[in-house]
Amino acid sequence: MPRRPRLKVAGVPHHVIQRGNNRSPCFFADEDYRFYLLCLQKGATRYQCAIHAYVLMTNHVHLLVSPGTEDGLSLMMRYVGSRYVQYVNYVYSRSGTLWEGRFRSNLIEGERYLLACYRYIESNPVRARMVESAAAYPWSSYGHHAAGRENKVVQDHPMYVALGKTPHERQRAYRELFRQPVDDEELDEFRASLNGGLVLGGDRFKDAIEQAVARRVRPSRGGRPRKADGRRAVS
Repeated sequence: MPRRPRLKVAGVPHHVIQRGNNRSPCFFADEDYRFYLLCLQKGATRYQCAIHAYVLMTNHVHLLVSPGTEDGLSLMMRYVGSRYVQYVNYVYSRSGTLWEGRFRSNLIEGERYLLACYRYIESNPVRARMVESAAAYPWSSYGHHAAGRENKVVQDHPMYVALGKTPHERQRAYRELFRQPVDDEELDEFRASLNGGLVLGGDRFKDAIEQAVARRVRPSRGGRPRKADGRRAVS
């Protein structure tokens, strides 16, 4: 069966996940995470993509990206993926692919789901029981949003900026968002939309996207998507 065409809309936030092949690790040392982030920064600049949030897990990556052009996200991911694989193959004397096929993505309605998506992404290490709090994990954008740490990868979305009049107010409000964990219903909603390459938003937003891309973006009525199995690779 042919693959569903990926939804691509310039200026709309896209939630992206890319996994290691066979759910194998794709980061092995601190320098690997740093090099990936350098590639991400360069790729985002080159292809006019704004990175709003990210987390680099041991065997997969989550990004929240607003592409400036319709093909910007695909071009950025190709650039980052190929450069990073070349680096890993050279450093670790290996060959072949590192990633599990093409990346997955879905569209996020800013007003209703954007900050929830920030939280979903940056809470990933806590759900995986790697750390006790998002602040303890070094390879995410949480430190920038919650503590004002300099991060050359991140471009703040207007929804984040609207959290407060000053950086201190924004950071305090952002930390408040993380006082409660992401609940099971939210997790199911994010995972089903992302795995299906659909749209996470209200009916009006979905109507606008369907008009923009001239295709249906709502799930079929064939039954509820299967829940994730809880392993790190799928969170």
